Order: sequence, then C-alpha cells, then structure tokens
Amino acid sequence: AEREREISWNGTENSTVPNFVPWKNRQSPPAAKRLSPATSEKMNPFQSVSGAPSFTPLTSAATSGSSAYPSTSWAEGSGSSLKDLVSSPVAATPPSTHSIFGSVGGSGGKNTPGTVDRDQVFQWIQELTSPSTREHALIELSRKREVLPDLAPMLWHSFGTMAALLQEIVMIYPVINPPTLTAQQSNRVCNALALLQCVASHPETRTTFLNAHIPLFLYPFLHTVSKSRPFEYLRLTSLGVVGALVKTDEQDVINFLLTTEIIPLCLRIMESGSELSKTVATFILQKILLDETGLSYICQTFERFSHVSTVLSKMVQTLSNEPSSRLLKHVVRCYLRLSDNPRAKEALRQCLPVQLQDATFSSVLKEDGTTKKWLLQLLSSLGLELPPTSSPTITSSSSTFTDNRPHPSPNVHISQ
Repeated sequence: AEREREISWNGTENSTVPNFVPWKNRQSPPAAKRLSPATSEKMNPFQSVSGAPSFTPLTSAATSGSSAYPSTSWAEGSGSSLKDLVSSPVAATPPSTHSIFGSVGGSGGKNTPGTVDRDQVFQWIQELTSPSTREHALIELSRKREVLPDLAPMLWHSFGTMAALLQEIVMIYPVINPPTLTAQQSNRVCNALALLQCVASHPETRTTFLNAHIPLFLYPFLHTVSKSRPFEYLRLTSLGVVGALVKTDEQDVINFLLTTEIIPLCLRIMESGSELSKTVATFILQKILLDETGLSYICQTFERFSHVSTVLSKMVQTLSNEPSSRLLKHVVRCYLRLSDNPRAKEALRQCLPVQLQDATFSSVLKEDGTTKKWLLQLLSSLGLELPPTSSPTITSSSSTFTDNRPHPSPNVHISQ
C-alpha cells in the first residue's frame, strides 16, 4: 500500500504535486475519509501521492486581466426562489441569498426605483462611517440594494464606506471562537455582507473588489462549525458573496479562488451544513468544475479527486433519506462534469454511488427533467446500466456534455 501511494496519477514516482491545502501556515480543515485501499487499487490512474496534503492553492494561475464581466443571472433556468426555504423568528432571511437565487427583493422589496430617495441613500452611506449610526444605515441600505442598480459604485467610491464594512466583519472575529455569536450580531454582520455581495455582483466594482482580496475576510466565517442559527446565517451569507463572484463564469474569479482554501471550505459545508448552505456551497464547487482550469486542478491528483468524490457520495447517501431536488441537481451536475476528465471518468466507474444507478431518486427525477437528463448522460458516459425507470433510447452520442460558455446549450440549464 505504501508503494502504491508513491505512484502519481500519471504512474510516475516521487511526484510532488500536493493536494487541497489552505493558505500557508494555516491549519487545513479536517479532510473527508478517503476511498478504501481496495477501491484505490482498482483505480490505477488515480493512485495518490505519498504524504500529499489536501487541496493546495493554485499559486501560478494566469490571469486574463479582463475587466469586463457579463451580466448573467445565477439561475439560467426557471425555478422557485430559495427565499421560501428560509424562515426564522430569530433573524430575517439571509439577505445575500436573494439576488443569487433569482430576482427576489430583500426586506425592502415593496419599494420601486421611482420611490427611492437618493438623497436619503447618500445620507445612509455617510452614516456608515459613524459607529453610532451604522447599524440603522446597514439595515436600510440592505433593504434598498435590490432596487438601486448603482448602489455598488456608490458604496465603493464613497469615502470610508468599504473600511466601515470591513470593520463590521473584523469585529465579529472574537465571537466566532469561542462561538458566542448572538442573533443581533449575526443580523448586523449579515447586513454588511449583503452590501459586500452587492459590490461583488456589480460589473463596475467586481474587478476591484476581487483585486482587493476582500473575499478573504469572509473565510474565517466559513471555518465555523457551530450549527446554531446565527452561525448558519453567517456562513450562508458569506457563501452568497462568493456565489455572486462565481456566477459570472469569469476566469479571473476562478483563478483567484484556486489560490485560496475555498474548495475545502465548501466541501466541509457540503458535508455538515444546512440544506440551503449545502446548495450554495455545491453550486460554487460546480462553477469551479465547469471551468477548465478548475476541473484540471481538482483532477490533478487522486487525493483531490478522492476528497471531492467522497463528499459527493456522502451527500447522495443523505439525499436518499432526505430528498432535495435542488441539491440533487447540483450534485449530479458535479458528477457529470467530473466525468469529462478521462482519469476521473475511469474512477467514477468504480465509485459512483449505487443510489444514482438504481431507482432511488425516481420520484424526484419525475419532476425534474433537467436532472434526469444529466443523470442519464452521466450513466451512459460511464458505460453503466441505466436505472429501471429510465428510457433505454439514450445513446452515447447524446451523452457527451459540453459547456459552450458564455452561450450554453439552451437545453441545459444551471438553475437553483
């Protein structure tokens, strides 16, 4: 077994390619359980690297330097909003999830652009720089962000505003370890994060937002493991900021994220978070996989592939007991994209969950044609037997999925 683990994915000795590892001098999140030695032995192309840690950032990623970002929505297909899934007597619906999962307004959704008092908006922005008036200004601006299309440039270019928002984030660090975050503190920082998401979503401010490495300030929130509602909303809203970046399919965004620990953080949340957090985290992983650089990075070593595959497998097992069509769609799409890599395709023939090969999800797939199509494409591509309820007419020629971004096939929708 030790000798086999010294063999790289390409079958060469002494490979030094590491695995998903967070920033230097920071402790890596606990890795998911690896595949069994027996399974690993069957997957010759994916023998792991000896002593390789988990998920190393891509430090040599080339950047395109482009500052033009397409204005695309998170959901390319139709579907209901995730807003209805979140309700709480403690805190309002996490503001960051609204604009990500559809054109849903925040708590100020009753307003229209014609009723917004811009002078009042500028007054609220000015009040952000004063600690005594900041909390009220955060509430009001987070309510108006959906009806003010130019709020992001107003926030970014106003003096002291971004520093005030970052101060709100840093002030929460002491209460996340030990976990003493209260509902009021969570609401306040989530309002600040909602404004950061607004800046991350706007094409005029997204590049500078990314160049300033502001998303890194949110990673300590994603490291939290407390399952209390204030912490769950904190993680969910932080994921929303990252989701606002990846939804544009920009190469610069993917390159930046691969230099950070976002993949292991998402994998941890996919294992233990709430359904809504799992959905956002899986979507982020999906968007990374849909990028050629992201797919190559994750499939570069067996340990990286094994980490992702193991977490996806656990999610499938959970979904078999607690079905969620929205989450299942993202999981199946991740598997389908992994199968585009030749070595991952060979490994998936050995480790694809049996629940995806039988009729476990037949009732869910009846109501979701897109997910059913992706699953049939996946099984056909891997040369596996189709589920009993599936149509046997699918052929290998129709199983090859390609993303022609920025103009994807009209028959394939990446929806919420």
